[in-house]
Amino acid sequence: MTELISYAYAVARDADGSLEAELSGLPGVADAPVRLVRTGDDADVVVAVSAVPAADFDEQALRAHLEDLDWLEVVARAHHRVIEALAARSTVLPLRLATVYVDDESVRLMLADRRRAFADRLTELAAQTEWGVKIYVEAAAPEAPEEPSAEDVSPGRAYLSRRRAQRHARQDAYRHAEEAARRVEDTARTYAVDQVRHRAQQGELAQGPGENVVNDAYLVPQQDAEDFRTDVLRAGEGFPGVRVEVTGPWAPYSFAVPAEAEPVRRAAP
Repeated sequence: MTELISYAYAVARDADGSLEAELSGLPGVADAPVRLVRTGDDADVVVAVSAVPAADFDEQALRAHLEDLDWLEVVARAHHRVIEALAARSTVLPLRLATVYVDDESVRLMLADRRRAFADRLTELAAQTEWGVKIYVEAAAPEAPEEPSAEDVSPGRAYLSRRRAQRHARQDAYRHAEEAARRVEDTARTYAVDQVRHRAQQGELAQGPGENVVNDAYLVPQQDAEDFRTDVLRAGEGFPGVRVEVTGPWAPYSFAVPAEAEPVRRAAP
């Protein structure tokens, strides 16, 4: 018989008791049905969980799985699918990927211990969503060097000339990226109530062409979402070799736990 443990997706507020119906039929990790754990019949703060095979999530197995990008993608998609379903109906606090407990009773004890902190954070995040802002350096193709006179032409000199032009184009792109980052952040902070700076993505995590040099998340009131997106993209225009990408709205993955640093406040009008 397969030993099962509880996989936890997120903490949410279920004030009207509608979340069970929202999750009905929704497959979670390992295609398992999703259910809610609460501290009592009338408790409105809940944890969404599924039963998953313990053998896939013990320390040794998980270490191996974290090196398997295909496995990670499948689990991450299921994790995100459940959180987005919850976020469509309620404020949520997403939990980290592969957060597991021995059983539902362990989840219930955790919830009982931290219920007040969770409830306070859910209140703080109500009617706010996360937006991602990434900046990429995509050095423009260098201008062709001036044609040398016939006596100066040689493969070596032509190669050096091309390399010098490429280096200058790359340096210009980084300088433009710094200017774009300042302008984009100033604009984003006029709307955002909080900001988290993530490490720039590298390797297979970096999506699209170019080098990711800024990877920030902003917490934005829902009523300001479209203005935020439009104005941030506009602020990033006009910088050769630089691409600004805005993604969202997302559940507040980056803000589920209060930041240790002082939050970024909305700029005074």
